[in-house]
Amino acid sequence: PLVKDGVYFMYQALHGPSKKILVEGANAALLDIDFGTYPFVTSSNCTVGGVCTGLGIPPHYIGKVYGVVKSYTTRVGVGTFPTEQNNEIGETLQTRGREFGVTTGRKRRCGWLDLVLVKYAHMINGFSALAVTKLDILDTFEEIRVGVEYHLDGKKIPYFPANQELLNKVTVKYKDLPGWRCSTEAARTFDDLPAEAQAYIRFIEGYLGVPVKWIGVGKSRKSIIKLF
Repeated sequence: PLVKDGVYFMYQALHGPSKKILVEGANAALLDIDFGTYPFVTSSNCTVGGVCTGLGIPPHYIGKVYGVVKSYTTRVGVGTFPTEQNNEIGETLQTRGREFGVTTGRKRRCGWLDLVLVKYAHMINGFSALAVTKLDILDTFEEIRVGVEYHLDGKKIPYFPANQELLNKVTVKYKDLPGWRCSTEAARTFDDLPAEAQAYIRFIEGYLGVPVKWIGVGKSRKSIIKLF
């Protein structure tokens, strides 16, 4: 009873009584077989196009597209990671965030939020809004850095390189923002957040031109701030 013809099942759902259909990407955008950091990718489309290629849903049925991004950047296994922190900062993010691969149990590599990468994901997916998760993991930092530009051979490049050889050579320009040095876990409205945490979220919105709709501040289902 749990096995059905997927295309016909989705067709019925789309043409029957009006309902909301939520489709979740199987992996992160940069693991997409076509647009990810090849060859360090999965075997399918994790970006919004996977709605069509994976489920047989016609493109014109796609409505809102929500991007989910941590307040810092992580990666499991090998592959280029420009903002990776192989130091105490990375260890703190890994430990506080309990960053382990779900399937393999391997420690995730951790680094500062890479907005060049997130902007690339937005170019492909066209986010309607963002959910920024695990903001509370940054609670202990006095200063928080955000990757805002890639430079190659001393010159800024205005895009995320698809070529791994080039990506391995980029250097990152950071924007330094003040930390808030207090717990955000009890916050349930945007105004409950420290001014510095609010500024961090607003900086992300301003850089990407995408509104943040949800903010995660803990492990509980209730630990979510909804902005609109």
